[in-house]
Amino acid sequence: MQTDIFKELFPLFDAASVETLEWLLAEAVERDYPAGRAVLMEDAWGNAVYFILSGWVKVRFVRSQDAATLAVLAQGDFFGEMAILDESPRSTDVVAFTPVRVLTVPAQKFIQFLFKDPQLHHRMLQLMVRRLRKTNQRTQLRQQVPAVRIASVLTGLGESYGNKTEAGVEIFNLPVSDIADLSEVNPEDTNKVLEKLKDKGWIAVDSKRQVMTIANERQMAQLATFR
Repeated sequence: MQTDIFKELFPLFDAASVETLEWLLAEAVERDYPAGRAVLMEDAWGNAVYFILSGWVKVRFVRSQDAATLAVLAQGDFFGEMAILDESPRSTDVVAFTPVRVLTVPAQKFIQFLFKDPQLHHRMLQLMVRRLRKTNQRTQLRQQVPAVRIASVLTGLGESYGNKTEAGVEIFNLPVSDIADLSEVNPEDTNKVLEKLKDKGWIAVDSKRQVMTIANERQMAQLATFR
């Protein structure tokens, strides 16, 4: 992959030198996964960093036969970087929602990459802080009514990974169970809220394309920030 394309997909690295990026990409391997396949198993965390070139994935917490969705990621994001410095056992895995293409970089090579460029190392720390802040915001949302929590999840996905069209912002049409996990609202209430949002015309679903369109961004954003 060319360095300019990589920087466009992953703005975090736009400050890295061309030489450093070329060195990193020379160590990277592209891999494809079909929908439903595990991209990263719970016992493989810490082995590599995964950059999402296309598609949508979910990070799940796994306990016995049960699994709950913790996060949804898509093109332009990456995962596995925090586990490199944490050798404790993991109980999470990553599963493809759609066909996914990722670029994998061995853990040790990624660490060397970070220390080649102090500015990049600093920006990575900033990213980790932002992710921690998002976790704290999600905890605060537990005090809100279901509609606010669900709108916050959908608008957040739209802001991070959405595709802007004339009809609105398109995101992957997540199953109700996954939206319920992310918003911490039970599936029955989640389904009721989604139906109300559809009736209002604030969201629209194209099942064939597996796309949800946030048709009324302003109203959804206002609902997501309602206190």
